Amino acid sequence: MKIILTNEESEKIFHNALCNGLPYIHGYGLTLEADKQDYKAASQKLKSEKPNELICYEDILLKMLQMGYKLTLVDEEGDGAYTSEIGINEVHERVQLAPARNLINTLDETDDAEDADIIIQTVFFNEVIFG
Repeated sequence: MKIILTNEESEKIFHNALCNGLPYIHGYGLTLEADKQDYKAASQKLKSEKPNELICYEDILLKMLQMGYKLTLVDEEGDGAYTSEIGINEVHERVQLAPARNLINTLDETDDAEDADIIIQTVFFNEVIFG
């Protein structure tokens, strides 16, 4: 089964995956890194756009991507073979490549950390490597 998503749907699913799966990836020796200046710029922009809303870390990460900045998943335990950098294009292209069951769980709001982990890996690596 192939699922085709709009860019907006892909961003929403990836945001959800970041919220539910970031702690999970640390178990693989991976750390998410973002340029401090890019993070600050995205944070300020988001706060100016939504001054009355509570903004979380994952909101800022997604805003960074939307602004054209990159996120890097760093391989801390290996020789760097699994270090990967993504931008918004990878989110748009790769979220829909995740296994259908994980996407359906997310769309049905029955997802868990495993679904999020698989979506994050698919976006960063174009496949599921760990787990």
